[in-house]
Amino acid sequence: MSRRPGVTLFQLLLVIAMLALMFALLLPALVRVRAAAARAQSQNNMKQIGLAIHNYADANNKLPPGVDDNHFSTAAYVLPYIEQDNVFKLVDFKKPSDDKANATVRALIIKTFLNPNDTQMGVEPNVGATNYLFCAGDRYDLKDNNGIFFLNSKVKFPDISDGTSNTIMTGETLKGNGNVKQTDVKRQHVLLGKDELKTLKDESGVADFKAGKNIAADRCAAWIDGRFLKGTFTTTRAVNDERPDVSAAGAGGLSGLRGMESGVNIGMTDGSVRYLSQSVDLGTLKALGTRNGGEVIPNF
Repeated sequence: MSRRPGVTLFQLLLVIAMLALMFALLLPALVRVRAAAARAQSQNNMKQIGLAIHNYADANNKLPPGVDDNHFSTAAYVLPYIEQDNVFKLVDFKKPSDDKANATVRALIIKTFLNPNDTQMGVEPNVGATNYLFCAGDRYDLKDNNGIFFLNSKVKFPDISDGTSNTIMTGETLKGNGNVKQTDVKRQHVLLGKDELKTLKDESGVADFKAGKNIAADRCAAWIDGRFLKGTFTTTRAVNDERPDVSAAGAGGLSGLRGMESGVNIGMTDGSVRYLSQSVDLGTLKALGTRNGGEVIPNF
């Protein structure tokens, strides 16, 4: 009776080693493909948001506010224009965004507001987060800022004399991680009182963060909330700045867009989406944040 040929232990180990080598060679390529797909999805999200804002402006003859007196965000106002009209109808704009009357809608997750590249899924329990903030300008205070989306803003396209292709509308950033023990300026910031908005300077928050004082980590916690670092930002820190962002009780502050890579996507007011490297100097970023500063903006 003939014996069937088998596989020796050496041959089996050789096959396993070859498969492991092939996997090791392919893994970086797969990671790059997945990252590229997520980056493209985030860019598409920002284009959808930009188009929604243009459609809102067509219907209302003005752009939506960055944040209103009840703390509602631009994102809340454009819901009907991203095919979320049913969600929009659940919002009670007569009560604060964090009122219990808005708890159900506040908890909803809107995929258009999420960057797939961000590994932090949410920030607070039962709250739908976001990765996209709306640009208020290059001043600290959300009130009467010089960008497009600030406190009770009613900007019209003719007001953007710098040109829609030279003015930032949205910025992509990482969410906070909910951890108030200081570890990473990309996920955490310094929270000060509203009165300290008047005395802010470039180095504000640095000593506090180093000492682990006044640490907050609720950046982008709720898409429905338009307060500073929740739904709005100012171009007052460089991209991936080593210094922490600083919020003066949500009324304004210092902020830099934060990314997992060496830059972030920004949505321009003409609806285009561009990549902003962290090597772009702060002066250029500030110029891009204003609607009518008259600055000469270099290529970036």
